[in-house]
Amino acid sequence: MNAPRWKPSVTVAAIIEREGRFLMIEEHTARGLMLNNPAGHLDPGESPMQGCAREALEEAAWHFTPTALVGVYLSRFTRTADGADITYLRFAFCGTLGEHVPGQALDEGIVRTLWMTPDEIRASSARHRSPLVLRCMEDYLRGQRAPLELVYTEPTVYGH
Repeated sequence: MNAPRWKPSVTVAAIIEREGRFLMIEEHTARGLMLNNPAGHLDPGESPMQGCAREALEEAAWHFTPTALVGVYLSRFTRTADGADITYLRFAFCGTLGEHVPGQALDEGIVRTLWMTPDEIRASSARHRSPLVLRCMEDYLRGQRAPLELVYTEPTVYGH
């Protein structure tokens, strides 16, 4: 008998720093108001870099262009509401912050965006949506960067 195939949930995250502060979002979750990087699920037909740029715009109303891969992360989460056991595969990118889009509606559940210092982010770890929020920032601050060429998207992805 074949076991069901394990399928991690692929997400992308933007690690955006400006003048010593990081762009964060505050959002409603089943666990209350939580903090996260602008992040979300990779959509069909897009590369991880395209998904990251889209999520930054949808969640924070900022244009963002990924320029380097900060890291690839795996984490496991058990949802309290229904006991679902979910593994996330996160691609985190840093890059160039573009223009803000004033008045743009943010994704459902997002209350506001914040610019937080590393110490403020560390002090608020109990409110992080995932332990990866802090890990990605710390990796970024350590200078961890890899070229975008390491994340290859085969052209057939764009055909659907």
